[in-house]
Amino acid sequence: MVFISRQAKIDLDNIITGLLEWEKVELTVPEVMRYVDDIADICYQLKDLSYHHPAKYKEHLKYGEYFHPYARNRNTTWYIIYDIDLHNHIYVNKIISNYLTVL
Repeated sequence: MVFISRQAKIDLDNIITGLLEWEKVELTVPEVMRYVDDIADICYQLKDLSYHHPAKYKEHLKYGEYFHPYARNRNTTWYIIYDIDLHNHIYVNKIISNYLTVL
């Protein structure tokens, strides 16, 4: 089972706001909602992964033990940061872009 934290829900809301206010490209509301729905869908598919990448970046380690990269396009990768409990429940704690990840 996958649980989305309050912070991750806030992150998704912030992605919506950021995309709607983005001056570089004008996106419609349906386009933005599909974009964010795609990220949410990836979160719910984490339970089906056979391998979970251990978090390695300092910024990611603040939010969880594992991360899953979602390359939306050649410029943007979203990192879904999460933990797994003893019952294999997944807790998505944070969603952060490559623009905010310090290597």
